[in-house]
Amino acid sequence: MATMIEENGPSTHEQSEVSSSSQARQKLEGLLNKSMRIRMTDGRTLVGLFLCTDRDCNVILGSAQEFLKSTDTFSQGEPRVLGLAMIPGHHVVSIEVEADSLDDTQGFGANH
Repeated sequence: MATMIEENGPSTHEQSEVSSSSQARQKLEGLLNKSMRIRMTDGRTLVGLFLCTDRDCNVILGSAQEFLKSTDTFSQGEPRVLGLAMIPGHHVVSIEVEADSLDDTQGFGANH
């Protein structure tokens, strides 16, 4: 039985997949412990610190607060403190990083 050995290392296609996945991983790692606002399919909004995610796009927020969808667009109402919360990926409508949370990051998105 013969074994094929690539003399030039991985193909260009494999290298581009690896580099794009490592760039995506670096971006996610840069968002760790940043304040995020996640809107869900049922109208609720959760705000908390981004702790982790997985392949199914489930998100774990720490120190999370829940805001119910209000009929009055100008008031969010009183938040309900949840603490640690897991949001299933299929319920996520949008994810926003709080601007003040990004200001704390030095060089986010910049080449080092």
